[in-house]
Amino acid sequence: MGLTILLCVFGFGVVIGMPVAFAMGIAAASAFWWEGFPMLITFQRATAGVSVFSLLAIPFFVFAGEVMLHGGIAIRLVRLATALVGHIKGGLAMVNIFSSMLFGGISGSAVADISALGSLMIPVMKERGYRPDFAVNVTVTSSIAGIVIPPSHNMIIFAVAAGGGISVSGLFLAGVVPGILMCVCLAIAAYILSVKHNYPKEPFPGWGEVGRSAADAIPGFITAVIIVGGTLSGVFTVTESGAFGAIYALLLCTFYYRSLTWHKFVLAVTGAVRTTAMVMILIAFASSFGYLLALYQVPTVLSDLLVSISDNPLVILLMINIILLMLGMIMDMAALILICTPIFLPICKSLGMDPTQFGIMLLINLGLGLCTPPVGTCLFVGCAVGRIRIEEALKSIWPFYIAILGALLLVTYVPAISLWLPSLVQ
Repeated sequence: MGLTILLCVFGFGVVIGMPVAFAMGIAAASAFWWEGFPMLITFQRATAGVSVFSLLAIPFFVFAGEVMLHGGIAIRLVRLATALVGHIKGGLAMVNIFSSMLFGGISGSAVADISALGSLMIPVMKERGYRPDFAVNVTVTSSIAGIVIPPSHNMIIFAVAAGGGISVSGLFLAGVVPGILMCVCLAIAAYILSVKHNYPKEPFPGWGEVGRSAADAIPGFITAVIIVGGTLSGVFTVTESGAFGAIYALLLCTFYYRSLTWHKFVLAVTGAVRTTAMVMILIAFASSFGYLLALYQVPTVLSDLLVSISDNPLVILLMINIILLMLGMIMDMAALILICTPIFLPICKSLGMDPTQFGIMLLINLGLGLCTPPVGTCLFVGCAVGRIRIEEALKSIWPFYIAILGALLLVTYVPAISLWLPSLVQ
C-alpha cells in the first residue's frame, strides 16, 4: 500500500502540473507518514542527498556554461563551423550540427545550445531558403549533443545517483564518441533532406579563413580542456576543475574577448543560480523518493517482471530503452536520472552491461525526450526561437528521431563505442 501511495501521489502531482521536485517530496512524505515513520526522515534523506562534495561541481559547470552563452563564444564557433563544413550541400544545416557539437562540449546544456545557436542559425537558415521547420528541427535535435559530450553536469548527477562508484572522468571520456556519432547520424539525415529539397551550400572561404576562425575559437575550447583534462590528469578533482573552468571562462570573456558586459554578467549569474537551485532541490527530494523505492524493492520487482517477459539480454535492453524513452517524454531529465538510475542500473549490470555504458545510454534516451512532446523542453524553446508551431515541427522531425535512435541502438549493443576511449587511460 505504501508503494501505491508513493506512486499515486507523485503521479497526481505531475498530472496537475506541480513541479517534479515538489511532487517527489510530497509523495515521499506521504509514504513515510503511511509507514509510521517520523516526518523528519523525509528531510534527513533530502539533506543527505545534497551533502555530496562532487555536487559542488554543478554550479561551477552551469556558471561556466552561462558565461560562455552570454560571452560571445557561440558566434565564434559558428564562424569556425561555417569555414569547415559550410561548403557541403545543405551547408548551414551542417554548420548548425557541427556548432552544436562544439558549443555543447563547452556549455554542457541543450537549452543553452538552442538559446545561443538557435537565435543565430535559425533566422540565417530561413533567409537562405531553408524551410523553417527544417531549421528548427536541426537545431533542436543537435542540441542534445551537449548532454553527452563532456563536460556535462548531468553526468555528475548520474554518478551521484549510481551511488558514487562511477568515475566522472570515465563518464566524460565515454561520452565523446557517442556524442560525435550522434552528430554524424544527424548530419547524414540533414544531408539527405538537403539534397531532396535542393538546399544551398555556402562557398568555401579558403584555408586562411579556416585558420583565423580556429584561432579565434580555440581559447573558448580551452574551458572544456581545463575541466576535462584537469579531471583526467588528476591535477584537479571534478569540483576543482569546474571552479577553474568557470574562472577561466569569466576572465576569457571579460578581458580577452571583451564581450561580457555587466548586464550579460548579471544574466549569467541569474541563470546559473536558477538552474543550480532547480537541480539541487530535485536531487534532494529524489533522494527521499529513491530511498522509498529501494525500501519497497522496486528494482527487484521490475527486474523480475522484465525477465518474466524475456530472458534474452538484447530484448531486455530494448525494453529498458523503450521505457526510458516513454518516461523522457513526460518528465524532466534530472529527475529521471535520479529515479531511473537506481532502478535500471542493477538490471543492466546483471546483464553484463558496464555502468558507464548504461550512463551514456540513459543520457541519450532522456536527451531524446527533451525533443519530444508533451514535455519536450528543447522542442518548445526551438519552436519559440524559430517562431513556428510545435505541430509544424513535428510533421518533419521524424528523420532526425530515426538518426538519434540509430545512434542509441549502436551505443546500447556495441559497448566499445562508449568504453573504448575510457579504456585507453585506465
